[in-house]
Amino acid sequence: MTQPAEKPAKKSAKKSAKKSATNEWVETFVVIVEALLIAIVLRFFLYQPFSIPTASMQQTLMIGDYFVANKFVWGYGKHSFSLGRYGDFTLLDFELPISNRILGRDPNRGDIAVFRPVPQNIEYIKRIVGMPGDRIQMKDGRLYINEVMVEREEVGKTMDTDSNGDTREVTVYREFFPEGTSHIIQEIGDNLSLDNTPEYVVPAGHYFMMGDNRDRSADSRVLSQVGYVPAVNLIAKAEARFFSIKDNIPPWQLWQWPANVRWDRMFRSVYQ
Repeated sequence: MTQPAEKPAKKSAKKSAKKSATNEWVETFVVIVEALLIAIVLRFFLYQPFSIPTASMQQTLMIGDYFVANKFVWGYGKHSFSLGRYGDFTLLDFELPISNRILGRDPNRGDIAVFRPVPQNIEYIKRIVGMPGDRIQMKDGRLYINEVMVEREEVGKTMDTDSNGDTREVTVYREFFPEGTSHIIQEIGDNLSLDNTPEYVVPAGHYFMMGDNRDRSADSRVLSQVGYVPAVNLIAKAEARFFSIKDNIPPWQLWQWPANVRWDRMFRSVYQ
């Protein structure tokens, strides 16, 4: 017995359903692409996340801290349009052929900067200690700016562990810059390799950087490694921590979170 032919209405309904499903897929794809483009633009021009792999800024920024940095506040320099590194892989590293920054204001002493040292091809993060024209020197572990010793107050003792797992007792201080701002630093002692230095005269258009973990930081005191940082090599100003996990554990290992995430360090300004 011959089967009855399918009614035109049913065929039309199936075509409409297929068309609707296709439209939904296209719309979803467009939304995903738009979201990715917005994320790339935000990261490219406005805010970029970074992570901390070393101990040079502890306790301000601990190994395993993730923070967001403001890329537009100081304007844009040579290395502003990098989308970051993932291990040994650089997603995008475009160097602008410019000698001065575009837009933005000048940094302040005490700002925490992401930058590219002239002899290096990777990002560093340190605190801006010396402004253009300043004379900077360390004497017996004390910082001098233009021949005036920077005041500090002892906060207490704690243990500090570097990226190699070496744990030392350190003394924690609150240091006061002449402009009135203050921040936390820590010292293993006051007579280590970078605690007595020659006087550094910061060239025009450059900044002098130091880590808050003074005895575990390769910074502008090491001229061959970091030295004076040109303003055009600044990338972004650190703003706030948004995630923190012990031992630099990868954030995607969710099963590690309960015992290792430092909840008290998340969603806080790096200047507190």
